[in-house]
Amino acid sequence: MITRSAEAEWKGDLKSGAGTVKLGSGAFEGQYGFKSRFESGPGTNPEELIAAAHSACFSMALSHALSTAGHPPTSVHTTAKVHLDKVPDGFAITSIDLETVATVPGISAADFQAQAEGAKKGCPISKVLAGAPIHLKATLK
Repeated sequence: MITRSAEAEWKGDLKSGAGTVKLGSGAFEGQYGFKSRFESGPGTNPEELIAAAHSACFSMALSHALSTAGHPPTSVHTTAKVHLDKVPDGFAITSIDLETVATVPGISAADFQAQAEGAKKGCPISKVLAGAPIHLKATLK
């Protein structure tokens, strides 16, 4: 079993407090706060970190699927947008938009779309985030 970790610490109340988040690998350490999450302030936020994880996972899953199907990609670039909205009982991630652009020699548009949809369903991060609708726009270069 593979286990990955991260840690976060929050000091103070919700609006005036501040936090730090650190990846277990040491690849990233940064600040987050109320303004970086709900307004437009400095630092990161949980939804941005989820978007980073989802875009990375999907890009790898699509690359693997394409390679396994005999069409190794030259590149797969994915952007994830995680939508945090006010709902009756607080806040919720209401949807995620994945947008990917890939350069894949020798594949038809239909086969590419099928591989992209399969990668969306098979990506471990997509699976854990399945409580929110995940929309995919896949473009073949």
